[in-house]
Amino acid sequence: MNEIKRTVVPKHVGYILDGNRRWARMHSLPEYDGHLAGYNALKEVVEGSIEQGIKYVSIYAFSTENWQRDKTEVSHLMKLSLHAISTDLKRFVKNGIRVRILGHRDGLSQKLLSAIEKAEEATKLLRKGTVLVCFNYGGQREIADAARKCVEDGLKPAEITEEAIAKRLYAPNVPPLDIIVRTSGEKRLSNFMLWRASYSELLFLDKYWPDMTKQDVTDIIEEYSRRQRRFGA
Repeated sequence: MNEIKRTVVPKHVGYILDGNRRWARMHSLPEYDGHLAGYNALKEVVEGSIEQGIKYVSIYAFSTENWQRDKTEVSHLMKLSLHAISTDLKRFVKNGIRVRILGHRDGLSQKLLSAIEKAEEATKLLRKGTVLVCFNYGGQREIADAARKCVEDGLKPAEITEEAIAKRLYAPNVPPLDIIVRTSGEKRLSNFMLWRASYSELLFLDKYWPDMTKQDVTDIIEEYSRRQRRFGA
């Protein structure tokens, strides 16, 4: 085993929460129980990440493609999301964590929209760490929206540069991803933060998301510390 000489904590970690339904089937449980177990694991992982010095934690909670799932499952996910945002608000405030929701607001219920706005407003001045929830989110759509904003702002074709697009992303002040972690053994990005993933390290874990713990955060940081990032050099 290679000895780690220096621990390097990534500034921005992205989590692709995969395997909730398969975890439920493995335990002979309804799919909703898998999502609930995933939500409980998410709280532990997010808090563990912030506690260990990670400043930005992005989670892929619900993609634009997830609307294609069974209507009952989508309904359950929306109710669970409303519960999570509403119930965990005091917890975020207590821990000094800012909450930002990235994605489109169309298709969301008024109750969910109100909960999102309340959470963002109540935590906007908190600085211990930031959690970015990618909800009704698509990476390609984010880039297309940024390009469209360039046109709306009157930029000429030669002025639509990488820097111009980066300034018009959903949260332009958030740095690129240092490492993306996906559970369940799948090895793809699934349209997650494509712009910020350009030079991200990738880590694919065989375990299902509901089995994630704070110890996994420690292991992720140790693995990141072993990597050598060259950014094309």
